[in-house]
Amino acid sequence: MKKVLFVGVVSVIVFFVSFSAYSQTEYKTFYENANVIDVVTEGNSLFFATYGQGIIQYNTITEEWKVYSSQTGNAENDFFYCIAVSPDYIWGGASDGLYIYDRKRDFWKKRKFSAGGEYGNWIRALYYDQSTETLWIGRFSYLSRLAVKKQKYDDFDMTVKKDDRTNNFKVIKPDGPDHIWFGCEAGAFYYDKTQDIEDKNSYVFYSNKQNAFRGDGDYVAVSEILSDPNGVWFGTEEFISSEKPRFNIGGLYYFNRKANWQRFDTRTGLPGNGIKALLKTGKKMWVSAYEFEKESKTEHGKGLVMMDVISGKVQKIDLDQIKITTLLINTLSFDGKNLWLGTDKGLWKIKFTNPFAEWSLKK
Repeated sequence: MKKVLFVGVVSVIVFFVSFSAYSQTEYKTFYENANVIDVVTEGNSLFFATYGQGIIQYNTITEEWKVYSSQTGNAENDFFYCIAVSPDYIWGGASDGLYIYDRKRDFWKKRKFSAGGEYGNWIRALYYDQSTETLWIGRFSYLSRLAVKKQKYDDFDMTVKKDDRTNNFKVIKPDGPDHIWFGCEAGAFYYDKTQDIEDKNSYVFYSNKQNAFRGDGDYVAVSEILSDPNGVWFGTEEFISSEKPRFNIGGLYYFNRKANWQRFDTRTGLPGNGIKALLKTGKKMWVSAYEFEKESKTEHGKGLVMMDVISGKVQKIDLDQIKITTLLINTLSFDGKNLWLGTDKGLWKIKFTNPFAEWSLKK
């Protein structure tokens, strides 16, 4: 197994809790050169998909690590965009298909998709629905479904009004026991999973062309979705140019499930209009943001903020205090005690030792 790189545990002070107290933290860094793209929790383990170092598994009880990569000899691919896990399988989404690890039989295989053309095998989003034992697969072209027990795949063309962007998927997230959101490059589908998805009455499509997202921008590319009983948060991509200054203007949106859409952006305190990841802990939401530089056409990380979901007040987190070497945070997770930051330059594990801070982090 590849050696885990980490720095010593250091106590730092981070302005954290909402009642103006300071909370003491401990942090460690791991896999400092890994570009960590996605994270999912299964049992006592966190699974991280990286672009370049395979899939990394961490056991929160034993604190043991396991790496699936070409370097360790137990995987054929090192470049993953997304991940999903069940008790029997690990699924990794790559640009050339779906990689599947049988955890009981200890072997990998790859699934290629015929529908979708040249880019149809670029897997960009995965979600395993444990209640129905179904894997949902968001591809650059087409949405797919795997009935895990039967090992049966189905492909769905979700194109709306001949707009190909509505069939390019980027994120899949659950919403309560009966619904799933499918975020694409032109909005989001709200699907009632108690119905057959082939029936168009089983889902509603929300886009800026139909009065959703306040009608902002030319397109709304949904990058992240986080739901709660009262509404849904949508993180969107920023992608603009001098020629198309409103192509994807980014921003964080809150939909109250009725007709009201609120927008949060740099004017309301966010450090950037592009949204990478969202994580809700209690009444606080962590938001990692970036800025798209339209001349160089590159993303520049803008760090992490904590937002009060009631007031909308934004509080910037001083990442220099944990000696972070990047401001581009791709994914976030909370394991009950530790906040995990998956970045383009490794993993950060942050433990809040102040009991008041730990209380405020409860889900």
